[in-house]
Amino acid sequence: MARTKEFDPDAALQSALELFWRRGYEATSMADLVEELGIGRASMYATFGNKRELYLKALDRYGEYRDPSLLRELSQPGPALSAVRTVVRRFAAESSTGDLRQNGCFVTNTAAELGAHDPDAARKVEASWSHIETLLHSALTRAQAQGELPADRDPRTLASMLLVLMQGMRVVGKASQDPARVVAAAEQALALLD
Repeated sequence: MARTKEFDPDAALQSALELFWRRGYEATSMADLVEELGIGRASMYATFGNKRELYLKALDRYGEYRDPSLLRELSQPGPALSAVRTVVRRFAAESSTGDLRQNGCFVTNTAAELGAHDPDAARKVEASWSHIETLLHSALTRAQAQGELPADRDPRTLASMLLVLMQGMRVVGKASQDPARVVAAAEQALALLD
């Protein structure tokens, strides 16, 4: 008879995500994971695979809880341009204060640490960024159709610019001693939408 798992895999994955998010991939050892998750190595390998596989699963988990809120914000009925402004300002605020400032964005951290040499991690990062860019493009296209965004603006190019800005805010916010720098950059970019 097979033994049942003596731990909650969902809770263990969440703990792994939080540890990887704080420390990064390279700075997190299997011993760190065993201690943080409170499960044995054999159980960890049987449930999640090796450290890299667990990291990639944690990256997927991050997207599961970050992306739906962005979708809700950018696809709500009503003025679309104000929704875009709200999202960009939220990214600026999160990047200049609190836990997200300290930890950064898990996707952006992954891009910086693993993107150049781990094709699977790079694909997941690109998928996340493409998703955000598509949501922004859709909202900006809607804003243009509703007369909120001038007709001479290209929603696709603006969406790309905002994606790069938002990811850059995560990096600068994490390292900068001047949170006003991030907020000022966001406001300057938003002025391009007028």
